Formats: sequence, C-alpha cells, structure tokens
Amino acid sequence: MNRAIKLGTVRTDGWLILAAVLCILAPSAFAQAPDSSSNNAPGLSTQPQVPPPTTAPVPPAPATPSMMPKVPGTELDRVVAIVNEDLILDSDVNEELRIQAFDPYRTSSEKLSNDRALERLINRALILQQLKLQPEDEPSDAEVNKEIDQLRRDIPACAQYHCQTKEGWDHFLADNGFTEASFFTRWKERMDVLSFIEDRFQLGVNITPEQVQTYYDKTLLPEYARQRAPAPKLNTISNQIRQVLLQQQISNLLQDWLKSLRAQGSVVVLHPGEEAP
Repeated sequence: MNRAIKLGTVRTDGWLILAAVLCILAPSAFAQAPDSSSNNAPGLSTQPQVPPPTTAPVPPAPATPSMMPKVPGTELDRVVAIVNEDLILDSDVNEELRIQAFDPYRTSSEKLSNDRALERLINRALILQQLKLQPEDEPSDAEVNKEIDQLRRDIPACAQYHCQTKEGWDHFLADNGFTEASFFTRWKERMDVLSFIEDRFQLGVNITPEQVQTYYDKTLLPEYARQRAPAPKLNTISNQIRQVLLQQQISNLLQDWLKSLRAQGSVVVLHPGEEAP
C-alpha cells in the first residue's frame, strides 16, 4: 500500500480521525508507505541463458510473493488481504502497529491488536480507492512539517527522548522502525485521507467548547499524568481535541459507508497457509 492515513491539524484512528474514527476503521493502507520490515522477499535466482547471436535475451516474468522461492532461514512477506486487487502485506500490519507510538491522543488502554490493525488497513485501502476517484489537493510539505513539529511536542514518550532536538526525534523514529523520510511520507498520506473523510462527513456536526474542555480534563490530563509527562496547554491542542470528538460523532456514518464499499467490492482476508487467488 502506498498511502497512509492523515491527521489534519493533527486530525487523528488512526491518529485523529482514524485514531478516533478509526476506532471503527480503525491512517493514512493507508499509508502505507512500506517502511521497515524484516520480511523482505528475496529476488528470484535464475541461471543466465545464452541467446542465439541475433536474438535478444528474453527477460524473466516478474515475480510475485507466491512465486518467490523460499530460502532456508528467510521468511517472505506474506499477503494477508486483498482489497479490490490492492494487496495488504504482513509488513503493512506490522507498520500499522508501530505507528501507534506517534498518536499523542490515545490512552494506554487503546493498544492495537493484529486483527484490529488489519481491519484498519482494509478500511484505509477502501477509502484510498475512493480518494483516487475523487482526488483532492494534497497537504503541502509545510503543513505536514507543522503537524510533525506539533507531534514532537505532544507525544508523551517524546519527553524522555528530547524530541525537540533532531537527534532525539531521530532516535524516537528509529526505535519505532521509521526514518525521517518514511515517517514524513506516511504522515502526509494520513493527513490526505483524514481530510477526505472530514470533507465528506463533518458537515452539520458541531463540537462545543465545553466538550473540548471535558475531554482535556477527563481524558488527556490523566493520561499525561500517568506517563509522568508534561501536558500541553489546552489552547495549543484544542483543535486536535475537536477533531477527535468530531470523528467520534461521525464514526457511525463512516462505518455505514465502509460497509457499503465492502458490499460493492471484493475484500479477501488470507489466513496463514492460504495462498492468494
């Protein structure tokens, strides 16, 4: 998958629209920009052929994951789902699990399981396919960098890494399996997807200042305290909180829409030992 889920204005899941919305998706599979995976399929090994003097060599047919030979000690990246011909790989699920660490608005009880991560990726793939049919302007690099800068200040675990410094941020990225470039690509795709969701569903939904204050007091402050990290001021993250609450309200609409997309298309989940059709 080569797109990820977006957190516009730190719209979140996945995070915010898809951390909160993606409680049902769960982005931006999504994003997935494949980053780091231990399951890299080896290339095919073929014996070179000597063609007749006047005949050009015929290139071998492209290899697919199911065609790749297994080398002792090497595990191939397995296809775990097919969404309207788009493949979701085991490494995509692994990345979706790892990217949780960059959501400053989830609580410790919201740990993602493999099944839930796969469900999010399937939903994300369906959304990305719709986005291709109704393309929108992508977020600018400046907008992406602005959100990433905000993340570096708001992620509780970043306090011990000193993410405000480049060295600390690079260390935090590496410990979660990302490089600066791969994370930028993933977050930009996530922002793109979340913006698409907002534009489609948020019309008519209103979040009051009182709701934002309640979420800050009863959800975020206790979580930051639990992690012994300084909490950001409400006025610096009120818009992000609003996005979380917004997605909670539209989650039912989004869920119904995704069910419709599944019914219209083809979603195949492959279990260990099963081969792609």
